[in-house]
Amino acid sequence: MKAQKLTLESDQLRVNIHVDDVGQVLLQSIEPLSGKINLESFPKRRFDHSLLPLTQVRVDCHGNASYKTSTSLIGSTDSLNLRYESHELRSDDLSKSLDVVLKDSETGVSVNSHLQIYNGIPVLRSHVTIQNDSHKPHDLYQVSSLVVPAMARCPSWWHKYSVSYARNTWFREAQWDTQTLSSLGIDDFGIYDIPDPKDASLANFSLSNDSTFSTQGHLNMGALHGPGHTWMWQVESNAAWTWEIGDFRDNVYLATAGSTRGWSLVLQPGSSHTTCPTALACVNGDFEEAMSALTAYRRTIIRPHKDHTDLPVIFNDYMNCLLGDPNEEKILALIQPVVDAGAEYFVIDAGWYADDSDWWDGVGEWVPSTKRFPKGFSWLIGEIEKKGLKPGLWLEPEVIGVKSPLASKLPLEAFFQRNGQRVVEKGRYQLNYKHPLVRQHMDEVVSRLIETCHVKYFKFDYNIQTSLGTDTANGSSAEGQAEHCLAYLAWVKQTLDRYPELVIENCSSGGQRLDYAMLSVHTLQSTSDQQDPVRYAAIAAACPTAVIPEQSATWAYPQPDWSDEINALTVVNSLLGRIHLSGRLDLLSASQHQLVAEGMQVYKEYRSRIPYFKPFWPLGLPKWHDEWLALGMWSSAASGEAEAFISVWRRGGPTTMSLPMSNLGSRKVSVQVLYPVSMEAEVNWDSSDRALLVKLPEHICARLLKISMH
Repeated sequence: MKAQKLTLESDQLRVNIHVDDVGQVLLQSIEPLSGKINLESFPKRRFDHSLLPLTQVRVDCHGNASYKTSTSLIGSTDSLNLRYESHELRSDDLSKSLDVVLKDSETGVSVNSHLQIYNGIPVLRSHVTIQNDSHKPHDLYQVSSLVVPAMARCPSWWHKYSVSYARNTWFREAQWDTQTLSSLGIDDFGIYDIPDPKDASLANFSLSNDSTFSTQGHLNMGALHGPGHTWMWQVESNAAWTWEIGDFRDNVYLATAGSTRGWSLVLQPGSSHTTCPTALACVNGDFEEAMSALTAYRRTIIRPHKDHTDLPVIFNDYMNCLLGDPNEEKILALIQPVVDAGAEYFVIDAGWYADDSDWWDGVGEWVPSTKRFPKGFSWLIGEIEKKGLKPGLWLEPEVIGVKSPLASKLPLEAFFQRNGQRVVEKGRYQLNYKHPLVRQHMDEVVSRLIETCHVKYFKFDYNIQTSLGTDTANGSSAEGQAEHCLAYLAWVKQTLDRYPELVIENCSSGGQRLDYAMLSVHTLQSTSDQQDPVRYAAIAAACPTAVIPEQSATWAYPQPDWSDEINALTVVNSLLGRIHLSGRLDLLSASQHQLVAEGMQVYKEYRSRIPYFKPFWPLGLPKWHDEWLALGMWSSAASGEAEAFISVWRRGGPTTMSLPMSNLGSRKVSVQVLYPVSMEAEVNWDSSDRALLVKLPEHICARLLKISMH
């Protein structure tokens, strides 16, 4: 056949695909079309050496070709056997897409690689559908979501490129680290200087997840930095996922998949399987510019909801407040202080369904306790509504306690199981949303609570982590887990279709499911369960890398025995995203309460701009023990003038810190302290160094600043 070139192009990105004269399809390049760097200034890459097949698959017992090992995401024999069949280009008002169909004539398996780019955003989104067009079943062990070869643009790349990734654990979410490729073992292989040249080393650096806590351990994203340009990616899976960076011939590749090595599927004749998407930003710029691109992309894929523009202040009674032990008296005592603070929702968290505090392994029916609420739960909700607050409730819709009566009423197939036994984790059974009785039960629960308790907000929490998966008839237990995760997301979508005004928060022991499979559906996200406001500052400063500001909810939980500086700091933690107000508002003094209310009022004055915020970090990405932290958000004022809102935290160190702001150029700058206005702070603009000089007298304190550029 005749070789051809396929091109997918927007105003921001060009994707070139090469089809050679035997029909092999290779991703040739992904080129940003704007930015500071002229692509023509880079040395020409050796496309003939370092390209890889567009899609990587493993079928039946076929292993790898000559490069890498079968534990890698590249190098499979089946991928080399795929040949071009057809392609189709499409476009709409928001994006352009390219479908490339390939086929393996030996197995009868076909692959559709779907690539999509967006107007105004330098991001490529990719997923793959594999179909069995033969008359016999095939065992499927791997399908890539995205493979990008030839990412390095300069010689000696192992010295000049680095990888960033984010550790993400309970109480310590979204903490980034950066290492050079060489330090990760990805180095000069010397393939052109040895007598017997090799395609690649056996080294790669990979991160993965195989549990229902999709981001426990690490976020499912990463970045590759080179001279003048950055690649940034996210794997959009709420179940298992993998990404890896490695060497191939004279360059670097990225490969991603929505599965791990324990995954498999029996692909029956006529059936198909579609991978989770991967999004890849490619910019001629630094980490912040790539983050801006990914932020804009995330805003295009989330389910539209008025909550994202209204941005109401949400009070939740859990964190550093009732801590899962609500009752009628405690809730009544909080209602007026919550109103006075400026909150607009009142969410009753865990414990409302149990007669005592020993409720962990008995959950599942979700019926309000009559012991905790002797006048009736509906009456209490009415008292909340009388004050103009919208009521909300906490639920764990994916679990049943082992002591719950419902555990014996649902069939075995309604739960995760292995070899005929239900999987037990921390006194809970994991429900399987593939089963219709599970969805029916939770439909009834949600409808009952909305109709009888006027619930306008659900906090959907998830506090167990299962990695065993569940048995299926046609695949591995890992595939059973993936099927549940997809079915759960489908159920959440259907719930929001039924109740379009309903707000559904995603929570998983704080931020253990910070992924954009969940966040493309759920309205907003709880970022952490961290109870120390000073430690939380490092999470709050880093979370815009994981979640867009209008979805990113951070706790503000003032306490009567804390100093004004600490209470102001916990408020500042939440002011550049979404506010989860909590703490003992009912016990605060008048001055303490005024300090909190001031923060909520300031927030309401600029919150309409939050859906357009773009994050930046004047002091670099925060480290867990950094003494000074700074998170900024670019904005645009109604007048068209540029503005920036900056949260600054001091957790020790010198009293004065310089925040470099060279990207402001030579414009005239004015600075003001937005919150708290009554506490001491000195803020000055150094026009010669293009830096913000901030002096904070207290050892531990925080301020919200506003910069106006004229």
